[in-house]
Amino acid sequence: MPITLPATLPAFDVLRNEGVMVMSPERAARQDIRPLRIGLLNLMPKKIQTENQFARLIGATPLQIDLHLIRMSEHQTKNTAAAHMETFYRPFQEVRGEKFDGLIITGAPIEHLPFTEVTYWDELREVMDWTQTNVHSTFGVCWGGMAMAYHFHGVQKHMLERKAFGCFRHRNLAPTSPYLRGFSDDFVIPVSRWTEMKQPEIDATPALRTLLGADETGPCLLEDEAHRALYIFNHFEYDSETLKQEYDRDVANGTPINVPMNYYPGNDPAQPPVNRWRSHAHLLYGNWINEIYQTTPYDPEAIGR
Repeated sequence: MPITLPATLPAFDVLRNEGVMVMSPERAARQDIRPLRIGLLNLMPKKIQTENQFARLIGATPLQIDLHLIRMSEHQTKNTAAAHMETFYRPFQEVRGEKFDGLIITGAPIEHLPFTEVTYWDELREVMDWTQTNVHSTFGVCWGGMAMAYHFHGVQKHMLERKAFGCFRHRNLAPTSPYLRGFSDDFVIPVSRWTEMKQPEIDATPALRTLLGADETGPCLLEDEAHRALYIFNHFEYDSETLKQEYDRDVANGTPINVPMNYYPGNDPAQPPVNRWRSHAHLLYGNWINEIYQTTPYDPEAIGR
């Protein structure tokens, strides 16, 4: 939440330039407060696990959040009970007339496919275009973030020779970004993907700004100011044992997979994993929610104008 300071106080500019959220008394007096409407377009097969992960992060701020669960209209999930989907989810075609302060588009286990071969690609393109008129800020995660970067800017995803799998150290490349308030200079993020977007191709796209990156796994968090969007290719939202569950699944299925790097103590899968990213996960999503709170119109009908 912001701190209110006189705009003429020296600390006002110092803190603002450091990325601290400051507000003048005049602006604070004009603040209207209402619940923020956040949509979760859940493309993951384990719907309930994904709901829990994102709800935990966006619900940790002092602000009131109305979370709306959304699914693709025609695609039917095979991994979540139909009763759960019927009770808690609405198809995109039912919500397209509504306005949202924020929307999260999750990843999906289809990264081996070209975007245009995904069965619901046409509707997802419709969703991404719809965000420009009906959503104040959009957060694309992993495949969802790559899909948005491709749709809006033509940036391609590339297959990796081996899966990027484990916990990798990342650098804070934009310390004054309001989305990175409180971030350390470097930190750990879980990574689990077979594809990447290449930094030179992102650098060649002036509309995209890289906020977080790693030597081993490349760009991680991009800002797309023109489209009011963030794209993150890695998984701050993961629970402590999510990588373990993925590793155990692949081992049980006989799928070739390396032990997730820098995840188990001593790289020993018999040891319980240690969570080293939780605090930064809360920082990132809390900063995103607070930025929405600061900038979204009080009248929802003004969103996207």
